[in-house]
Amino acid sequence: MIAHSFAHPGFGPAQKMHGATYVVDVSFFAEQLNDMAVVIDISLAHDALKEVLNPLNYQNLDELPQFKGQLTTTEFLARYIHDTVKQKVSDQFSGKIKVTLGESHIAWASYES
Repeated sequence: MIAHSFAHPGFGPAQKMHGATYVVDVSFFAEQLNDMAVVIDISLAHDALKEVLNPLNYQNLDELPQFKGQLTTTEFLARYIHDTVKQKVSDQFSGKIKVTLGESHIAWASYES
């Protein structure tokens, strides 16, 4: 759950402060299973995602220094979460990661690499 605004006329009423509640899905892809016969240790994945999301939960993103001057769209946030999770697991995972943020059954966005 976050709050933010979009300082761009293309966003119409979303230029004003509003909230969003996201469901965050992270998928990990690898060419092969590791020596534990998994793509990634689920505990590692869970802990990394939790570390990334906790500082954002119930925050006004407009006030966070790492987002100063950014349009914190769903797409932007998917990429931010992706890149930050990837950094946190990089010593144990080198495959592809996909992050999907769902705001409703008709509005979602993903970022992967």
